Amino acid sequence: MKIDKQRRAFFMTGQVTKVNSDVHLPWLKNAEDFLDKCTQCEACMQRCPEEIIKKGEGGYPTVDFSLGECTFCRACTEHCPEDLFDTEQSVAWPLDLKVTDSCFTEKGIVCQSCRDACEPQAISFYYEAGEIPKPEINLSSCTSCGACVSSCPANAISLTRIDDSSIAIFEKPLSGKKEFTNG
Repeated sequence: MKIDKQRRAFFMTGQVTKVNSDVHLPWLKNAEDFLDKCTQCEACMQRCPEEIIKKGEGGYPTVDFSLGECTFCRACTEHCPEDLFDTEQSVAWPLDLKVTDSCFTEKGIVCQSCRDACEPQAISFYYEAGEIPKPEINLSSCTSCGACVSSCPANAISLTRIDDSSIAIFEKPLSGKKEFTNG
């Protein structure tokens, strides 16, 4: 039986609590099962060679892309004593990539740190006459490894969990802000 933690929290406290939106480990079978079945043993944190898995909200392991990128080595999945992972999935995790207005290019400063850090070359820069080149993401090439997040000197890039397993698509809002949102 699946328990709706938000409804339970409201019933117990009379307050709506935010749902845990931390980016958890790659290849999870189901995010809700993860919260129910993870014993918080810290095996994944101890085995991550990149040291990007830290304790997050509620003590659950979470990936902190500000510390570096995920190399998809699978050490976290191999050392977890619980049956939480499906490494046969084609996508390691459904994440939403956003580039905000704090990107240096939005302020007229040339910067391409995210592109330089992107091994699959999913980030390119498009040029318009008389403009600073702006980042453009090819989501079909993006692995959501987070290399662009840790390399961004403006902290303008974020990867956040999508609650369903649909694939993110590129969208360019009229405000000029680059967002990559769930379709």
